[in-house]
Amino acid sequence: MTRVLLTCEHGGHEVPTELRALFAGAGEVLRSHCGWDPGALDLFTALRPLAHLALEGTTSRLVVELNRSLDSPALFSAFTRDLPHAQRSHLIDEHYTPFRTAAADAVATWRADRPSVLHLSVHTFTPVLDGVQRPMDIGLLYDPARSWERALVEAWEQLLNAAAPDLVIRHNEPYRGTDDGHTTALRAAHAVGYAGIELEVNQRFASADGLRMDERVTGAVVSSFQALLAHPVATTP
Repeated sequence: MTRVLLTCEHGGHEVPTELRALFAGAGEVLRSHCGWDPGALDLFTALRPLAHLALEGTTSRLVVELNRSLDSPALFSAFTRDLPHAQRSHLIDEHYTPFRTAAADAVATWRADRPSVLHLSVHTFTPVLDGVQRPMDIGLLYDPARSWERALVEAWEQLLNAAAPDLVIRHNEPYRGTDDGHTTALRAAHAVGYAGIELEVNQRFASADGLRMDERVTGAVVSSFQALLAHPVATTP
């Protein structure tokens, strides 16, 4: 039986109390796509019943970036990268390590008992970046060199198209599935039996406050992912 790990790395724009003075006047950027993934937590919550383990991060990515490696220059933002080493280490210990360790430990435990693991990492993306319009509605990010991931994405795309034929779906857009991230790190630790897919949904479907995702889009994503879990490809890595 395939185990499902569900994560949401950018579910909120919370700032720890001790850093609020540092972010004074930064409310607008915190609430923008720079500070979190609007709509992602609502989508994650709808998908949660399908997961064996669901982990959400609600600390702003501008505090510490849960979807980057510890050695990434993007781990800390312009707000936090110049903090003293001890303070940055504290942020890692408090926010980054518990999230990433819980996911890594779950995958390692499940793989030790031989079941395969499907990891869905839930994200949203801004419709326009640096003045360039992004035409897709949904992006499915994966490593094309991993045959199980490729097969899962191809099957899921078909199921999504059946659920919502008008949605524009792209593979490895608006980002590459092999870029530094949570799924990339877990792939490195598990050569077989693990599939990491990042779901990217256009933020144009999110409410103005970012707390809700369009119900039709959410319904299509949830119903198609549920169908994917029942599909033969989900059990044959």
